Amino acid sequence: MIRSFSSLVIFIGLLVFNPLKFSTASIVSTGDFNKDFFVTWSPSHVNTSADGTTRSLKLDKESGSGFASNDMFLFGQIDMQIKLVPGDSAGTVLAYYLISDQPNRDELDFEFLGNVNGKPYILQTNVFADGHDDREERISLWFDPTAEFHTYSILWNLNQIVFMVDWVPIRTYRNHADKGVAYPRWQPMSIKTSLWNGESWATRGGKDKVDWSKGPFIASFRNYKIDACVWKGDPRICREGSHTNWWNQDVSSSLTWAQRRLFKWVRKNHLIYDYCQDSKRFQNNLPKECSLPNY
Repeated sequence: MIRSFSSLVIFIGLLVFNPLKFSTASIVSTGDFNKDFFVTWSPSHVNTSADGTTRSLKLDKESGSGFASNDMFLFGQIDMQIKLVPGDSAGTVLAYYLISDQPNRDELDFEFLGNVNGKPYILQTNVFADGHDDREERISLWFDPTAEFHTYSILWNLNQIVFMVDWVPIRTYRNHADKGVAYPRWQPMSIKTSLWNGESWATRGGKDKVDWSKGPFIASFRNYKIDACVWKGDPRICREGSHTNWWNQDVSSSLTWAQRRLFKWVRKNHLIYDYCQDSKRFQNNLPKECSLPNY
């Protein structure tokens, strides 16, 4: 029953989102990890297939691992199929994110928090804008992300940022810069991934530590798609609403009515934590965007 419902959600997500992508002229990915990415951390713990179409990261007592894109991008959409660490993965963190690598950095995070075997995987998202974060949200995934590959996407344009799981929008962050809310809109970002030991905080606030006897811990990647504006030093090229830059067209400026239904379904049934609901943390002074529209 769970598998059938998950498949239905994926099918609906495909229907409501794919029609927005009417241009493929901007696709810059080759499908070969060796050509589009470089290893940033522990090459001995990164395994890539002979044809470059699949890659895995390994975490053990010796080291974690990671890789990053050769190019930087300003707006677009990044899709990555990932199969998470199976079994008892408590304390591990798989991060897949965009980052500007500047002092006042912009960053858009997927962080998959390892779990005790049998417990649901928790997905944390976060947004850094102009060097400030504290915008964490957490959801429980409605499927087993270790059994099969699933697609995790970030759509980023002048109007909104949308985090998606199998094309289902799980989180939005709108451009409210005109109201004094920081928004990533000028700095290019690269794509990065890493698998590392986050046992001090990742699982039940650090109560469940990494059990190294269950390792090595391995996460796998395949079928990535980079449909984005490659940074060449001129932000005007990436900010214009051309046919190539489909993400800046009006059709991508907000969630469709069908996407809004899926977004509300996720929020109602799978949301665990939302910084905008944490009045105690912010001493009853929630960030300004919390009172502004999500779409």
